[in-house]
Amino acid sequence: MPTAYENAGVSVEAGYEVVNRIKAHVARTARPGAGGIGGFGGLFDLASLGYKEPVLVSGTDGVGTKLMVAKMMHKHDTIGQDCVAMCVNDILAQGAEPLFFLDYIACGKNDPALLEQVVKGVADGCVQAGAALVGGETAEMPDMYAPDEYDLAGFTVGVVEKSKIIDGTTIAEGDVLIGLPSSGIHSNGYSLVRKILFKDNNLSVDTKLDELGGETLGEEILKPTRIYAKALKPLFSGDNLLHGVAHITGGAFVEKVPRIIPEGLAAAFDITSWSVPPIFRVLQRLGNVDELEMYNIFNMGIGMVLVVSPDKVDEVERILDAEQETHYTVGRIVKDVDGTRVQLHRGL
Repeated sequence: MPTAYENAGVSVEAGYEVVNRIKAHVARTARPGAGGIGGFGGLFDLASLGYKEPVLVSGTDGVGTKLMVAKMMHKHDTIGQDCVAMCVNDILAQGAEPLFFLDYIACGKNDPALLEQVVKGVADGCVQAGAALVGGETAEMPDMYAPDEYDLAGFTVGVVEKSKIIDGTTIAEGDVLIGLPSSGIHSNGYSLVRKILFKDNNLSVDTKLDELGGETLGEEILKPTRIYAKALKPLFSGDNLLHGVAHITGGAFVEKVPRIIPEGLAAAFDITSWSVPPIFRVLQRLGNVDELEMYNIFNMGIGMVLVVSPDKVDEVERILDAEQETHYTVGRIVKDVDGTRVQLHRGL
């Protein structure tokens, strides 16, 4: 006989099943310092890491309406990586080593098989980031969400030695901008993406366009966000190799890069110095979007921007090459003469 809670639309048994299903995925994320799951809070032994003056760096984010694309594709095993990436990449920008991650899933109906796929993606992202998945929460909320809807958010904590915090204060005129490529749109701008593709142009996730080389639109725009932990960790180990790091997400170049640049300076980009992935040109063409606005919404193929002193560029590039990380010299730091903190040029 159904319980009173089940009559209200909440299945306790389904919640237990989700916990059992995700245990193996959580176990893959184990790392030194992390405690197990199952308590009321996630434990982490910071003392085991050997930092002299540890500073904790935290970040939280969600995936936004990219979740709707996952639903359209009936594919939920990568969206969790997007959630981890959006949190972890932000704390990497300050030089932090990711330590642990927690997720929060709210749904209309607890579907254990679907939620296992979501958490699998979270665990995949944690493995790439080197962060332990130490806990989370699944909330079944009928009437708040439709039975086939869910939302996903996350929270991460990392650590950085106080003397190695990257905050942009040492950025100087003449510094070089190095860009690390994105895997595609990543996880911002999807309200506009969906409007252009599916509302204004009546395309579908199964549509194939010549520009995309045989991939469907759904496959292209659901590509998970890159996690840059492996590429950046060796750079953090050196002697202050980076003057600044900007994670290119919402607000993109125009909003994100000025966050790290001291007053009186500007970032001058040569937008011909890297190859813009075709999906962005598709969106620009089909949506008739102004080019400046494109660089104010999307990453345009660059997920991270590193600010490097000219005398450190060779060393940084050697490390990136050793990590087999593609990189581009995309610009330089110049004087801000007219209040335009980000300049977009075709050649410098």
